[in-house]
Amino acid sequence: MKPNEALTRFHHNVVPGEPGGPDLALLLLHGTGGDEDDLLPLGIYLAPGAALLSPRGRVLENGAPRFFRRIAEGVFDVEDLKRRTAELAEFVTAARVEYNLTDRRLVAVGFSNGANIAGSLLLLRPDLLEAAILYRAMVPFTPDAPPSLEGKPVFLGAGKADPLIRPDETERWAGMLREAGADVTLNWTEMGHVLSQQDVDAGREWLQRTFALSPARLGGGS
Repeated sequence: MKPNEALTRFHHNVVPGEPGGPDLALLLLHGTGGDEDDLLPLGIYLAPGAALLSPRGRVLENGAPRFFRRIAEGVFDVEDLKRRTAELAEFVTAARVEYNLTDRRLVAVGFSNGANIAGSLLLLRPDLLEAAILYRAMVPFTPDAPPSLEGKPVFLGAGKADPLIRPDETERWAGMLREAGADVTLNWTEMGHVLSQQDVDAGREWLQRTFALSPARLGGGS
């Protein structure tokens, strides 16, 4: 596939990094029913001044964009997930060149369906990502052989009242990542399958610690 073909497969938004901002690019991956605009405010809040790359999922479920098919709620079409993960990886590779992002550390930030395909990227293409923030994520699939994620920082934002993801599922995913060598931070809130200010603040503080971002760049609040 030609780079331009990979790039045009996804509707997407790009926000260039600001001069003097962190040398990060956030790959923003929305949940079911979102689009390329959905997580831009979250990306700006998490890392002001960083570059943002936000694609729209190419699968439609009753008109709602997603990144891959599912058979039922919580039951993934794993074959489609792996194929869509490869497509997303090709897009990311082409976009980094096209938008001069190759010198920036790439951090995936996903919510729900977006967090699940970000997790699939970690398992199938760990070379693409420097780190990941996964909100309300499930185990995407169990690989035949775990990848090497040695020292790779991963933030899991989970909700104790989440009706879609049982706590033991979250703990299993955290354990899989740790067994592969990832440096996992598991952060619980009392919320359900939604993002709260607590989730967002915890993710921002984790990003600040992980990449030694200046608090002055993060603005007010915590």
